[in-house]
Amino acid sequence: METLHSRIRLVWVGRAVLGAAVLGFALLAVDAWLVSLPVAAAVGVVAIVVVLGVAHAVVHYGRWRFELQDDALYLERGVVTFVETAVPFVRVQHVDTQFGPIERALGLSSVVVYTAGSRNADVRIPGLTPDRARTLQDTLRDLAVASEADDAV
Repeated sequence: METLHSRIRLVWVGRAVLGAAVLGFALLAVDAWLVSLPVAAAVGVVAIVVVLGVAHAVVHYGRWRFELQDDALYLERGVVTFVETAVPFVRVQHVDTQFGPIERALGLSSVVVYTAGSRNADVRIPGLTPDRARTLQDTLRDLAVASEADDAV
């Protein structure tokens, strides 16, 4: 089983800190316009959200795994709810490599595998180096094409 690059934790921690900052501004707005809130309570809530977000990022990183098996892409991930996903190569429609500005700044990419059969049928593998993402994209594409030939009637 492969793991994600360790820098993905920075992305996840950054999202948690950003969420806590938004919550902090919302609490400031409530304090200024609606109800007076104790400063210690507001700071405490924001601090708890930051700590929980960092803990979530660390645990999430430790549980995120993927593997190319003989006939499927297999993924394991989750913190509160653990999810195991098998994506048969024959169901793969196309594969994208994506990277947003934060991922790009950290030298990371994501691979998104789109599958046939149901709504929102896509699987995202975050936290890969750009070279690993391109290699995985090419490999998945080749395996999907090869499985089409095997699945033909």
